[in-house]
Formats: sequence, C-alpha cells, structure tokens
Amino acid sequence: MNVAVVRFPGSNCDQDCVHALRAMGADADYLWHKEESLGAVDAVVLPGGFSYGDYLRCGAIARFSPVMRAVGEFAAEGGMVLGICNGFQILCEAGLLPGALVRNRDLHFICEFIRVRVERGDTPFTSRCDVGQVIEVPIAHGEGNYRADEATLREIGEHGQVLLRYCDADGAMTEAANPNGSIGNIAGICNRARNVFGLMPHPERAMEPRMGSADGSLLLGSLLDALALR
Repeated sequence: MNVAVVRFPGSNCDQDCVHALRAMGADADYLWHKEESLGAVDAVVLPGGFSYGDYLRCGAIARFSPVMRAVGEFAAEGGMVLGICNGFQILCEAGLLPGALVRNRDLHFICEFIRVRVERGDTPFTSRCDVGQVIEVPIAHGEGNYRADEATLREIGEHGQVLLRYCDADGAMTEAANPNGSIGNIAGICNRARNVFGLMPHPERAMEPRMGSADGSLLLGSLLDALALR
C-alpha cells in the first residue's frame, strides 16, 4: 500500500503522518506540492500545518498548488484522499468537500484532546469503529469552525456524509463539547462517493496509549484496511 503525504510550505504534521502510516505497515512517503503527478499511489494524505502561512485564509493558496490538480483527478477516479486539519481546509477550498472552515468561535487557537462521536461505520475511513462510538483525539487549530449553508447541510445530512461530531464522554452533542463552534458539532465529513474524507482532529497524534490515546489508529487503520481490499 503506497500512501503519498503531500508536503506544502508550512506543513508541520507531514512527518507525524508518515511515521504513523509506516508504523501501521503502509509504504508512506512525502510528495512535494510542486509535483504535477502523484505517481503510483493507493491513497493521498493532506496533512495538518499552516500551508503558505495561512495567508488569505487557511488552504486558500495551497488549493492552487500544482499537486492539487493531480489530487482532484485522483479523487474523481475513486482514489482515496484524507485531509487532516489544514488538509481538511484545503479540500474544502479545492471544492473536493463542501462547506468551509472559519475562525474558531472564541477566536483563539485551540490545542487539546477532545471527543468525537462516530456517525457512520460503513465508510473506508471508519470501518474499525462502531456507530455511536466515542473516540478521543487531539485538535490543534485556529480555524476549525465548520460552516455551510442550509442546502449543503441538508444534502450532506441526507447522504450520510457527516462521519464525526464533537461530543462529551457520553456521546452527547453539547455546546460545551464543541471546541470551535462548528455547526451541528461537525468534526469530519466525506464526499458523497465516500472516497474523500476531511477532519479537524489529528488521528496521527493518537496512535498509542502513551500519546494520550490510541483511538487515532481506528481511523488510519480503517483507511489501510480499505486499501488492502482494493
């Protein structure tokens, strides 16, 4: 399983992603943002960080990197694409996922462990999880407030595209459990074809108990399981 982790100027979670994927048995390596071809890869990961210094707004410049044309074509052909934090923002800016990520409700950068509830277990990114399962993963962002218009929210709801929602320890979607003000407590969504997934939490930073949680391995492991079946 060959997984490309795209490296943009300002990426700072690319090494974490490569390490986590390699630890789980994948052949993961870096792909520079100026590359126009993905090569022979089975999946692409857009990692967290601050691509292009978050100028204009998060992901707005990275969306025009040469590699993103190839990522878009790969996704259109059914290739698996995962966007984490800044990667989620880039996917939204590129139109590969609906909606947008804006400034956190309190306008502060947040770095802490949070809980999310798994809304679907029948996707390539959540197959190791049960519906309603609460997992603990860290976040680290200043613009993680998911926004979309009513029509988009209705559409992603009807097609089961919301995969993760912020929740408390009991799985309740409370305002207190929502760290950034995301509408509907949305923490992660996929496209209708379920081959593109973006989430604000960092699964690669929760791979074993000594990191504070091993729940991130459920998400990355689900992706690798899906690739193994292809």
